[in-house]
Amino acid sequence: MDARNIDDDLASLEEILGVVFTDKELLLSAITHRSYLNEHRNATQDHNERLEFLGDAVLELVVTDYLFKTYPDKPEGELTAIRAALVNTVSLSATSEALGVNQYLLMSKGEAKDEGRARQYILANVFEAFIGAIYLDQGFEVARTFVARELFGKTDEIVKKKLWQDAKSRFQELGQEHASVTPTYQLMSQAGPDHDRVFTVGVFLRNEKIAEGQGRSKQEAEQAAAEKALIAKGWESN
Repeated sequence: MDARNIDDDLASLEEILGVVFTDKELLLSAITHRSYLNEHRNATQDHNERLEFLGDAVLELVVTDYLFKTYPDKPEGELTAIRAALVNTVSLSATSEALGVNQYLLMSKGEAKDEGRARQYILANVFEAFIGAIYLDQGFEVARTFVARELFGKTDEIVKKKLWQDAKSRFQELGQEHASVTPTYQLMSQAGPDHDRVFTVGVFLRNEKIAEGQGRSKQEAEQAAAEKALIAKGWESN
């Protein structure tokens, strides 16, 4: 974000979020990463970590209340897993990206170059910071409306496809349902030094290898194999 255009960019963000802030400084802080302040000593706003902390708590309450009322027959453990799938880093960062807020983030030049997992965390944290800022500026109901608009629509897919389960659990359940067999996993190979080893695992239905996956641990490779197997069998859409 160019400093000369901060007012225009904040106005654009307000339009994206559907909220006009009384205290614009809250919105500015919500998009400010700690690293930005290290490079811009004259900046007067706070970074977004405290807003993220608050927004995380508001988000958990809003989502918990919604799931509790929407799925009265589901047990606590399942509700917890569904909530985790809805508010995890991947889900929240994807929501931030879909909103188009990436271009407005204030961060160091080094952080701005990182487009991988680190950026996912930043985008997820910004989403929570938005919630915290909205809560402070507009109150709980406006914050709840924002969360509902951006996240609740994902819930039906998570529940229908059981995306709250990990890939191995989903593939096991669907393997038993479609093929009357429990999947098995076999280590196919491992490569690299001890500190940077890559494991390749195959997942089988009886003697048929369905897919292979790689990871830094056997468990990670098994999850990757199960994810690919779900796609290979076309079961995720069922």
